[in-house]
Amino acid sequence: MIHDSTVMDLLTAGMRAESQRQKTIANNIANINTDGFRRSEINFDDVLAKALGKKGSFDPATLKTEVIQPENTPINEFGSDVGLDTEVGEMAKNSLRHRTYMLVLKKKYQQMNEAMKF
Repeated sequence: MIHDSTVMDLLTAGMRAESQRQKTIANNIANINTDGFRRSEINFDDVLAKALGKKGSFDPATLKTEVIQPENTPINEFGSDVGLDTEVGEMAKNSLRHRTYMLVLKKKYQQMNEAMKF
């Protein structure tokens, strides 16, 4: 079973990753017409899945995300592999994920507040 403090730390780590992902997506969009530019992604989902799959406990603060370049997308007419539709879709998913983390974290704080009232 995962303790409440670990859940809150995981949510915080997720929000940090989503912030980093948002910056990465913005950088991809800014370089859409840059010849030879390759899009980047954040590997937080993979890092989190590996950490949760390990036996025993782990410290969410040790989750280290990296900026990776998948290089599996086709090159466009500008010589980059950035697609505006893809990036806008990723930005929308990222925003929804961030909002979900915020709502769950808010709920955890509300639960703690209610518990302290008694």
